[in-house]
Amino acid sequence: MKVEHAAHCTYRIRYHLVYVVKYRKKMLLERTRIEFLKTIMQGLALRYYFQFDAIGIDEDHFHVVVGAAPRYAPSEVMGIIKSCSARLIFKKYPYIREELWGGEFWSDGGHIDTVSEYGGLERIRKYVEEQGRDTSQLKLTSF
Repeated sequence: MKVEHAAHCTYRIRYHLVYVVKYRKKMLLERTRIEFLKTIMQGLALRYYFQFDAIGIDEDHFHVVVGAAPRYAPSEVMGIIKSCSARLIFKKYPYIREELWGGEFWSDGGHIDTVSEYGGLERIRKYVEEQGRDTSQLKLTSF
């Protein structure tokens, strides 16, 4: 992991985030939705200067290893990804809102781990990339 530079500081920060679809509905099975999530993450990387290292998708949850500048608290990184992705998913696929009874796309809360290259970044990256029970499922690992 390389040292990143920001105004008046350098940093090396990575988070492992897990998001669960509301009601554990299996909404992340279609290839088009998975590709759209990848597009969303690429847009967030440009807008917020996030560095996505790995993404893994299972039927009802979503893992991501992301680096962010220290100006963002971990919960803020989670909130940015969660809110932007849900809003854009509902905009592109409005029928999903009906499948979730008009509610939210992601469940409340989530999971955050901090990860370092000395504390298992490669192990976590491999774990995230291997998400999904179906071995033929599309993996979104290249950024």
